[in-house]
Amino acid sequence: MDKITKRQYEFALARIEELLPLVGDDTPADDKNATELTLMSDIVIAYEKEHYPIGVPSVAELISSSLEEKGMTQKQLAQELGVSPSRVNDYVSGRSEPSLKIASLICRILGIQPTAMLGF
Repeated sequence: MDKITKRQYEFALARIEELLPLVGDDTPADDKNATELTLMSDIVIAYEKEHYPIGVPSVAELISSSLEEKGMTQKQLAQELGVSPSRVNDYVSGRSEPSLKIASLICRILGIQPTAMLGF
């Protein structure tokens, strides 16, 4: 695919908004609207990958966002891990990273994929 221009990207975004109400889960894959929606989506994805890349979250960001998603406090996580609340705060603030053993427990407790914790 050639380089996508901003104008093409904006056109694709607008067209997606028009097509979404016309395509549902029961729409055949070879339907003209479904096909066009797929093509427009590919354009948007290509443009956004180039212009708005998403970086890999840090260990601190993973723990912090997972705590928020679970509605869990740092103190609660500390109790489940068997470490001090200040230690968990060190992980969340990025002052230190957990050992492999603790990282494994954090993944299990918070539902984080171990590959994400390792930066993959």
